[in-house]
Amino acid sequence: MKEFFKQLAPAPFLNFYHLTLAHLGALLYGFPSRRLFVIAVTGTKGKSTTVELIAAILRAAGYKTAAASTIRFSIGEESERNLYKMTMPGRFFLQSFLRKAVDAQCTHAIIEMTSEGAVQYRHKGVELDALVFLNLAPEHLESHGGLENYAMAKLSLAQHLASSPKRPRIVVANADDERGAEFLEVRAEKKIPFSLRDAEPYSTDEKSVRFVWKKGELFSVPLPGLFNLKNSLAALALADAMGIEIAASKKALERIPPIPGRTERVERGQPFAIIVDYAHTPGSLEALYETYASTSINAGKNKLICVLGSTGGGRDRWKRPEMGKLAERFCDVSILTDEDPYDEDPRKIVDDIARGFANKKPKIILDRRLAIKEALRSAKNGDTVLITGKGTDPYIMGKRGSKEAWSDSEVAAEELKKLGYN
Repeated sequence: MKEFFKQLAPAPFLNFYHLTLAHLGALLYGFPSRRLFVIAVTGTKGKSTTVELIAAILRAAGYKTAAASTIRFSIGEESERNLYKMTMPGRFFLQSFLRKAVDAQCTHAIIEMTSEGAVQYRHKGVELDALVFLNLAPEHLESHGGLENYAMAKLSLAQHLASSPKRPRIVVANADDERGAEFLEVRAEKKIPFSLRDAEPYSTDEKSVRFVWKKGELFSVPLPGLFNLKNSLAALALADAMGIEIAASKKALERIPPIPGRTERVERGQPFAIIVDYAHTPGSLEALYETYASTSINAGKNKLICVLGSTGGGRDRWKRPEMGKLAERFCDVSILTDEDPYDEDPRKIVDDIARGFANKKPKIILDRRLAIKEALRSAKNGDTVLITGKGTDPYIMGKRGSKEAWSDSEVAAEELKKLGYN
C-alpha cells in the first residue's frame, strides 16, 4: 500500500516527504554529523572501494572511523554486511548510523553517496567536511530522465558541501574526468584535483598496481587494474589534504585486505582464477575485462570466461546490448544469466544483452548457480573466470518483491567443492 501511494503521489509531495524525513532524522538523533569529520564519496564507479581505502588510511593514522557503503556498515572494529539492496538506506538510517558512530567515539565517518540517494534528499541533515568525486558515466538514465539529470544529482552533493558550516571544506575531484572541473568550482577552502599524471610512472596487472606518487614515494597496492589506481589516487589526495602523513597512507594502501565483491578472488586450490566483481555498467565491465584479458596469465593461450547479466530489470535497457558487445570483444566464453530481474522477464533481459553479439554466440543459462557451475566446469589450467554484476549483493530480486538470498563468492566456493576443490 505504501509503495502504491508513492507511485500516485505528485513529485512535489514526494520531495517534501523525503526532505522532511531527512531533517527530522537529523533532529531526532541530535545532529550527529556535527560531532564527526564526515567524508562523502560519489561517482559512477569505484565508490565502495574508495570508501574502504580512505577508512584504511584513517585507521592507519590513528583515527577511529565509521564507514557506510554498498558493501557494509562498519563502526570501529565492528562490521555488518549491507543487506538493504541500496547504498543509502532511508527512514533515518543514515542519522542513526552516525549517532552510533558518535556514541562509539569515532572521529571520522566515510559515506558512499549516490545520485538516487541525493534525489531523495537522504544526504540532507548530514554536514559534510569533504567530498570525493571519482567519475561520471551513463547510469540510472531512465530513473533520472537522462545523463544531464544524473550529473546534476551528483553535483547537488557538491553544492551540499558548499552549504556546510564546517571549515575547512575539502573537495577532491578527478581531473581526468570531463565533469571533474565542475566539482572543483564549488565553494570550498581546499580544492584538490587528482590525475593519473600524479602516478607516473605506473604499471598494473591482474593482482596489483604500482606507481610513484607525485614523483616521490613508490607504492605497491594489492588491488588490480587501472581503475584501482584511480581509486588509490583519490584516497591519497584526500589524505594529503587532511594533513595525514604519507607513511600512514602508504602503510594502509600496501596492506589493504581483499575488498568483498570488488575483484574478489575465490581460492580453493583450483588451477584457474575466479574473480567476483560488482561491475554492472559498460564502463566498469570494459575496465575489468581489459585488466584480465591483457594479463600475462590470460593473454593468448588461456581463456577468459565471463558470467554476466544486467543489473535490475525494468531499468537501463540501453546498456544491455553494449554489455554484449563488450563481452564478445573481450571474453572467450560468455555465459548470460539471471541477475535481478524484478518484474521483467529474465529471458528478455538476456536476449537484449545477446543482441550485442555479432559473431560469437553466448551461452544462456538463466539459473545463476548453474551458470557459475558451467563456467567453473569448463575452466582449464590458467583460465580466468569473471563473475560480474552482483559483488556483495545479498539477494536476487524477483517478481513482486520476492528475493532469494545470494552470494556469488559463496556459490562459487560451493560449486568448486563439488568439483573436488577444497
